[in-house]
Amino acid sequence: MKKLKKTLTQPNQNPEQKARDQIDAMLQQAGWHVQSKNNIDFSVGMGVAIREYQTSVGPADYVLFVNQKPLGLIEAKKEDEGHRLTVVEEQSKEYATADLKFFKNTEGLKYIYESTGVVTRFTDYTDPKPRGRNVFSFHKPETLLEWSKREKSLRGRFADYPVLDETNLRPAQIIAINNLEKSFKGNRPKALIQMATGAGKTFTAATFIYRLLKFAKAKRILFLVDTKNLGEQAEQEFRAYQPQDDNRKFTELYNVQRLTSSYIADESQVCISTIQRMYSILQGEEMEEDEDVINPNENSSWIEKQLAKKDAIPVAYNPKVPIEQFDFIIIDECHRSIYNLWKQVLDYYDAFLVGLTATPDKRTFGFFNENVVSQYTYEESVIDGVNVPYDVYLIETDISTKGALIEKGWFVDRRDKLSRAKRWQQEDEDTTYLRNDLDKKVVNISQIRTIITAYRDALRKDIFPNRFDENGEYEVPKTLVFAKTDSHADDIINMIREVFDEGNDFCKKVTYKIEEDPKSVLNRFRNDYYPRIAVTVDMIATGTDVKPLEVLLFMRDVRSINYFEQMKGRGTRTIPADKLKLVTKTADAKTHFVIVDAVGATKSKKTDSRPLERQPTIPLKDLLQAVTMGVQEEDVYLSLANRLIRLEKQLTDAEKEKIQELAKGKSLKQMTRELIEAFDDDVIADKANAIIAQIQVDERTPAKEAEARAEAQEALLKTASLTFNGKLNDHIDNVRKQHDQIIDHINLDEVTKAEWDTESVDKAKALINDFSEYLKANKDEIQALSIFYDQPYNRRNITFKMIKEVMDKLKLEKPLLAPAHVWNAYAGIEEVKSDCPKDELTALVSLIRKVCGIDEELKPFDKTIDENFKRWIFAQNAGQHNRFSTEQMEWLRMIKDHIVSSYHIELDDLDYNPFDSKGGRGKMYQLFGNEMDSIINELNEALAA
Repeated sequence: MKKLKKTLTQPNQNPEQKARDQIDAMLQQAGWHVQSKNNIDFSVGMGVAIREYQTSVGPADYVLFVNQKPLGLIEAKKEDEGHRLTVVEEQSKEYATADLKFFKNTEGLKYIYESTGVVTRFTDYTDPKPRGRNVFSFHKPETLLEWSKREKSLRGRFADYPVLDETNLRPAQIIAINNLEKSFKGNRPKALIQMATGAGKTFTAATFIYRLLKFAKAKRILFLVDTKNLGEQAEQEFRAYQPQDDNRKFTELYNVQRLTSSYIADESQVCISTIQRMYSILQGEEMEEDEDVINPNENSSWIEKQLAKKDAIPVAYNPKVPIEQFDFIIIDECHRSIYNLWKQVLDYYDAFLVGLTATPDKRTFGFFNENVVSQYTYEESVIDGVNVPYDVYLIETDISTKGALIEKGWFVDRRDKLSRAKRWQQEDEDTTYLRNDLDKKVVNISQIRTIITAYRDALRKDIFPNRFDENGEYEVPKTLVFAKTDSHADDIINMIREVFDEGNDFCKKVTYKIEEDPKSVLNRFRNDYYPRIAVTVDMIATGTDVKPLEVLLFMRDVRSINYFEQMKGRGTRTIPADKLKLVTKTADAKTHFVIVDAVGATKSKKTDSRPLERQPTIPLKDLLQAVTMGVQEEDVYLSLANRLIRLEKQLTDAEKEKIQELAKGKSLKQMTRELIEAFDDDVIADKANAIIAQIQVDERTPAKEAEARAEAQEALLKTASLTFNGKLNDHIDNVRKQHDQIIDHINLDEVTKAEWDTESVDKAKALINDFSEYLKANKDEIQALSIFYDQPYNRRNITFKMIKEVMDKLKLEKPLLAPAHVWNAYAGIEEVKSDCPKDELTALVSLIRKVCGIDEELKPFDKTIDENFKRWIFAQNAGQHNRFSTEQMEWLRMIKDHIVSSYHIELDDLDYNPFDSKGGRGKMYQLFGNEMDSIINELNEALAA
């Protein structure tokens, strides 16, 4: 059943009069006093809208006066002319430029509306190129007065924008801001910035928001997120932001308010809010602070369909929240926040809309009118060195793939899902479980242990094999594990602590439902040595910055491509080597991260958005949320009532009491009755009759009776739906779940695959090939490369400056071919016995020697020099034992160390540190005599061999 709307008009009116009645109501809601031309009284208030006011070209439908001064007008049309409102603009303009009775209209009225009472368009003729736009309702009188006092309109002020100061901005950020401001100047109402996760979207937003406040004199800006966590992060970004042209912080210059209630302070210039909180504000309802914790868009396909229906409670004009409250709305992670129910929030405001996302889909592009001002993909960010690339390591086990059978007669544990209390039970029938039943219907302890053990072994053998400290202890890289549920997360945590032989601090859960402060745990994971491993279900799957992360372990699958990309984005962040070493001492640099896929998440079919195929049964949590969010379908209400009737029979008295406590005193039976009565014709009729009884008999008409019925049902629907809330829904969903999980201790799992994904191997080979081809392509241009390839005798003449030239050119033209990255690619496809050298020039020389065929295996050049030095000394001593004295050997070792760092030694180098402190070239001549020059030449040649 569709929601019935109250009508604001009287029966038997003509279409024009109906439209005017609707316009009158809209004006009154926006703070205007509507009067006829024969009964003008300006003393009633600031804003007065006068009907049929006379002009030199005829009566205007409405002229808008503020403090007795005419500022605007409205041209009214009947509803079915909504499609012609753009044609009416000329007529409106004619009235606007005409002389008004009692007023000489020298400049014309500037704020012009065309409206049917359903569709309203507005044109500000103070704009540089006035262009009509649709608005939800009329602006308040105070707003038109404020605008009229300004020298230029908001759109006019864009023309005065100064050139962007590009200091501390990356090229992609510069492009995004410049193109966005160009879009503003072109009066484009919507714009989309696509920027890879980790590329600095929020910093970009803070930069252009600062410029909007300072140079465009924006009154107030709304920064929309979809979880409380993202709102808190955004608030921190604004607090930390330091503009280039001022030594004060952003929050010292402008008031930033993160909304935790419906109160929006008048002095706030940047408001940060979840979109669901803004929806509740527009609905005139208060929302608890903890109700916007979880991303509301991570719903099933069914709930998305329901929220997409027109029956969801529509947003109506709220006098406390004028449409002009915000000049700009920035929508973070906009691919999740612009559809269905939430779209109404964005349609309500007369504001520029700017979307920020790393993972847009077709709907995102469509919503923003395909006005993509910047596209900066993950691949581009990797090439630029803004983000790091990733490799995939696959772990497959027998039970993960096939499931198993629990046979009749076996004694197994059964565990209560909520209390986690266990009892021993003999099974009275066979139970076959498949991969999708794992960690829901059945928990196989061996399966979890096998995956965690395989991960532990793969770390040491394949993933990061060189992370042993000076005591021979392996240092586990910072790892984030994605679990299916909170119960699954607990099982994983216990197993990780056991398999890694570590204590509680080693592995922690980071979800919204832990007793520890989740933000505190997250901060420790980000900044401290412990925990090494964090397990999450929801809290840091998206939008949370943990730069030291080097491994993502997927133990849950994901079907949404956007959500999967967001989860992958947790590992992409770069971090300076010195900061990484603060939390992971054995790491040299973050050159890449690794996805360890234990559930086939990288292989499973993904969809552009959440899947929309119909499911055989609708989950109870979806029915609960649909009613909570205002879906008013009879099937939904009756389905939920039926589920609650069945649930009530299964619960203990203690469980029923807890539900009643969360339901504000209502029992399950009362909730069920209210759900059924909302669509019971007899109950609706009784309530409607009580309303009709209030109307005088001679005024009762069929239209008023229909209106009374609609009002009665609306009250019943609201009574039923307002009982439900996030905490109650969560508790009902948990308490109704199959109370027991079978704990399968008997079927033992085994690893069937633990290896690099073939795509990762292929990527490594491609990277090595790119590096080799780049060197070959530049060997004739760059002197050092030419020597390495074609002049083996001259390798002794390669200098530090020559190697630096190769590195500089490589960084400029091919940053993705960074030596550490190429070294890791080699390590992924062949045995490399040594870590990548910490000095990138040494690593580069090592790689060049490998590619050119000088060295058969990849090894650090400094070790090659050490080996060559030993061979040279051995050859010198052949036939004459200890040819060199102790002091001479000290000098030879200094020369060797100099060649390690500078690749070559000249006679002049003896005049500098460390040689000068030992006596310089004079001392060497004293020690070696006429052999000095030949020894230097021999060492240059022998050590570079």
